[in-house]
Amino acid sequence: MNTKNKTISLWESLIPIILLIILLSVNAIVFGDGAIEGANQFSLLIAAAIGGLIALRHGKNWDDLQKGIVESISTAMPSMLILLLIGSLAGTWMISGVVPAMIYYGLEFLNPKLFLMLSVVICAIVSVVTGSSWSTIATIGVALLGVGNAMEYNNAIVAGAIISGAYFGDKISPLSDTTNLASAMAEVDLFVHIRYMMYTTIPSILITLLIFLAIGFNKQGEINPESIREVQLAIKETFTITPWLFLVPILLFVIISKKVPALPAIFAGTLIGGVFAIIFQPQIIQQISGSSSYIQACYHTVMQSIFTDVSIPVQNKNIQDLLSTGGMAGMLNTIWLILTAMVFSGVLETAGILHKITETMLKAVSSTGSLVTTTVASCGFLNLTASDQYISIVVTGRMFSESYKDQHLKTEVLSRTLEDAGTVTSVLVPWNTCGAAQAGALGVATVAFAPFCFFNIISPIMTIAVAYLNIKIRKTTDPAVESAQI
Repeated sequence: MNTKNKTISLWESLIPIILLIILLSVNAIVFGDGAIEGANQFSLLIAAAIGGLIALRHGKNWDDLQKGIVESISTAMPSMLILLLIGSLAGTWMISGVVPAMIYYGLEFLNPKLFLMLSVVICAIVSVVTGSSWSTIATIGVALLGVGNAMEYNNAIVAGAIISGAYFGDKISPLSDTTNLASAMAEVDLFVHIRYMMYTTIPSILITLLIFLAIGFNKQGEINPESIREVQLAIKETFTITPWLFLVPILLFVIISKKVPALPAIFAGTLIGGVFAIIFQPQIIQQISGSSSYIQACYHTVMQSIFTDVSIPVQNKNIQDLLSTGGMAGMLNTIWLILTAMVFSGVLETAGILHKITETMLKAVSSTGSLVTTTVASCGFLNLTASDQYISIVVTGRMFSESYKDQHLKTEVLSRTLEDAGTVTSVLVPWNTCGAAQAGALGVATVAFAPFCFFNIISPIMTIAVAYLNIKIRKTTDPAVESAQI
């Protein structure tokens, strides 16, 4: 039987996806948090191989698959380069005392009961200003995680608060790449898009703030002030703590606010951190290097903090992990995961599997509510399979554009749905570029923090609810009526 031109079936399309879900579930049971160290990566390759066999069965050849894989990886290349530089930035910001200073002053001024809620607010403000959830999480987020650790909060809950605030800010910032992308895909004015998002975004963030406020006030047991003082004392004894260190994040935020792309901005932040380490932390430089020449010690320590793990010598061993970084090398498992995820994505795209499943979804559309729900499902599906939020926004935007016109819905309804579902849910997927990146930056597994990313979970639910309740759903005049009027 000739299958060269046979259209791929839905059940065939689901085979590699179901297999991947099974393998990843087994990895989680067998390896736990260690699944990212290789098991998940190879599982993605196995699922990609099955997808490749299906593609070959339907007339594709190896050259087609290889081209699809290379194109898929190329879309994620900027993210992988940013991840490497985030690792280097974390290293120089640690040895310079920037992150320790943030932790020190955070413990001084943040109320433990209000800490989670304020973490959401702080990250939201920074993310709006910079337009980048990634930069916010890698800088302010890392410091807040350290503060939460000292306050004896579960790292996963703190990470959820950090990510919720960062993605809220990213979502409504006119400087954000995803905000601009979503509005461009739907062909809607940027500020019309941002204003229209407020109908779903404001309720989502208010609910999120109330949840974190309730968690803070219901935290089991009292936080011991002495344990906080011990952490502060250990930091003070190890580093030179001064408000001047805050010039480093301020300079970085100024650079980003000037619309400098993320890659050169983070690179600049890394170099500034290295300079401040040499100026303010000579004792750290000497301790890590052990060299008698200070010039050689400076080069050795700054370079080591950039490319590999550094553990700051500290008398209080309980906070040793708090003052350790992995540099660029610490991001390699995450980059490895993204690479294999994009292989999987490229094969599924080339095989026509992604198109078949999203095409099937469109058949279920019968109303505004079902159309928005299907759009949300498509974004989530592509974040799971294509492993990249940009692909989720672009592919879904292209596929559903005509359907929104057929329903006489204004373009901002589509752009808002793309943001409410495509942008914010990407971080909930362990092998998505966003989920992997934030897990790498914070050192907390995606499956651990995902249940606490309340804003990211509530947003797609809110956009579906608003659509079914027909709240502020903007419609165009029927084109036929417009023609008759003309």
